[in-house]
Amino acid sequence: MSNLSALIIDDNAMDAAILRSLLDRLEVAYEVLPDSRQVAAQLNSVPRPDVIFLDLEMPGLDGYMVLQAIQAHPDFTRVPVVAYTSNSAEMPNARAAGFHSFLGKPLRGSVFAEQLDRIINDDPVWEVRES
Repeated sequence: MSNLSALIIDDNAMDAAILRSLLDRLEVAYEVLPDSRQVAAQLNSVPRPDVIFLDLEMPGLDGYMVLQAIQAHPDFTRVPVVAYTSNSAEMPNARAAGFHSFLGKPLRGSVFAEQLDRIINDDPVWEVRES
């Protein structure tokens, strides 16, 4: 997967670090945007990724508002946007909003490579971590 790139949009440094660690193991390049209020402006300077991981619960603009900005940007058409959140009750809302996939936090390292492979190959993944 070393030729892949990801965009992480998450204000929580710990959650972003966990995702970065999983992507590092797979040799996936990534960019992190921690401020949802800046995403629309920053999309013009970020190279088109193969996948976007978007936290739903952020101050300023929530993940649903950020998804609208991503979907409106012509360079990001057809990039799978993955909702990832600790709030599993958001799954139906994420599906209705047009997210490609949904991964519950905390992400599971044991299945992450398989999940990412499916997402990259346009096979949506809708999974919540069981307690």
